[in-house]
This record gives sequence, structure tokens and C-alpha cells, in this order.
Amino acid sequence: MEISLFEPRIPQNTGSIARTCAAFDITLNLIEPLGFKLEDKYLKRAGLDYWPLVKLKNYPNFTNFKESKKNKRIIAFSKKNGIYLKNFKFLNDDILLFGREDTGLPDTVIQGSDSLISIFMPNNELISKNKKGVRSLNLSVACGIAIYEAYKQINFQNGN
Repeated sequence: MEISLFEPRIPQNTGSIARTCAAFDITLNLIEPLGFKLEDKYLKRAGLDYWPLVKLKNYPNFTNFKESKKNKRIIAFSKKNGIYLKNFKFLNDDILLFGREDTGLPDTVIQGSDSLISIFMPNNELISKNKKGVRSLNLSVACGIAIYEAYKQINFQNGN
């Protein structure tokens, strides 16, 4: 499994995600342009002293990224109209793709992916009823939830 961030903007989110990737021994792909420099102190601080454990790869754009991953499933995550996370079956070499903190994934990237997943949020349903609710999860939280569910499915099938 791999985690991919499409044009991330907030260094602290990326640093936290990098730390989670290190904990689960998962590659982190960053698709440029980034909203920060890899030397950013907030990025480094959020990742703490785990940076030597992070398997980091950079890609200049989505086209280059997709071409390099053509033999793997790209699973896009969005708050809009995806299969709920609990209903999706992950495979060992899936690539979990997350969008920018401010705009998410563009439709062209979603259409270029193999599947679209959404994380159920009960309070998000209120927005569709014109009531106050939560629009979305923080990017690092969404990645953590997705990594855990995919890892659980792949590594602990049938109670193993």
C-alpha cells in the first residue's frame, strides 16, 4: 500500500501523514506543486525524528505519477459521492490518493482513478439538509482512518 497526496498545501498535515506512513511502513508519494518546501520547519516538526523512516517519493505532476503507477489501483478519497470506506475491499498494492486541503481532488484526477471512496461522517449529513455540520475531516485524520482500515483489511483477514 502507498499513500499519495495531490498538491498538499499545509506542511503540518504532510508531516503528520509522513509520521503515520513511517509507523505503518508505507511509502508516501507527494504530487507537485507543493504548498511548502520539503525543508519547511513545520513539516519537519510534525514528522518529529521519524523522517529517516519515511519512504518519500516526489512526482512533478499527476500525469507523471499515474504513468509510474499504471499497474496498480489508484483509490481516490473525496467527501463527495464515493463508496463508503467500510464497504470497499482493499488490495495489498493499492495506492490511496488524497487531495489538497482547500479544494480536494479535481474531477479529472477522480476520473483518472480506479475507485472513489468517502469516509462516513454523521454530522456531514446535516449540511445536505441546510443545517450546520462538518464539511470535511482534516487531511491527516482522513489519511489515518483510511490507512488503518486498509491495513486492517489486508493484514488481518478472517481474524488473523
